[in-house]
Amino acid sequence: MSKLIVLEGLDGSGKSTQMELLQRNAAGVVFRHIKLPDYDSPACSPVKMYLGGELGGSPADVNAYAASSFYAVDRYVSYSTKWREIYERGELFLADRYTSSNAYHQMVKLPRKEWDGFLAWLEDYEHEKLGLPRPDLVIYLDMPIKVSQALMKKREELDIHEKDIPYLLACRKAAMYAAEKWGWRVVSCGAGSQALPIENIAGEIWQCVSEVLEC
Repeated sequence: MSKLIVLEGLDGSGKSTQMELLQRNAAGVVFRHIKLPDYDSPACSPVKMYLGGELGGSPADVNAYAASSFYAVDRYVSYSTKWREIYERGELFLADRYTSSNAYHQMVKLPRKEWDGFLAWLEDYEHEKLGLPRPDLVIYLDMPIKVSQALMKKREELDIHEKDIPYLLACRKAAMYAAEKWGWRVVSCGAGSQALPIENIAGEIWQCVSEVLEC
C-alpha cells in the first residue's frame, strides 16, 4: 500500500538534514524522495515570481488563494508527470513540503475567523478537485524563529518569506493551528535560542514514521 510522509517546517528548520537522516535511519526501507516546489519545472514559474518579489515585495501583496494556486499547480504537474504511476504501484514516498505548506504559509494572510474556511477550501481544492493524494503523516519541525534565522545567515539571498520575520512568526502560529486541526505530529527542534541536537530530532521523527509504517 502506498504511503506518503511529509516533512514540513519553516525555512531554516532543518528539513533537508532531517530528510537525509530519516532515509538513513530507515535501513532496509526504500523511500522515493519528493522535494517541492519543483524549481526546475516550468510549472514553478509563478512560485518563483512570487518568492522573488516580482508580484510584490511582501507576502501579503499576493492573496492567500492566488498564492496557494501557484504552489498547487506546481504540485499537480510534479505528481502527474513524475511520480503518480510509481505512487499508484504502492511505494513509499517522503516529501519535503507538500499541500500542507499552503495551510500555514497562506492561511496567515487571512483574518483568524476565516482560517477554518480556508483550510476546508484548501483540502477540497488540492485533494478533491486536483486529485493530489492525501498524506498519511505530516511531521512539522518546530524550530524557533531566532534559531532558523541564524541558520539562514549563510544563504546568499533570501526570498520574501525568509526575510520577513513578522510573517514567519505569524506562520508558526498558523502552523500550530493547522497541526491541531489536521492531526500533524509536531517535533520540537529547539529551545530558546538553541537548536536541539539533530540526532535527538531525528530519533523522534523516526518514531513517528515507524508508527505509520507499522499500520
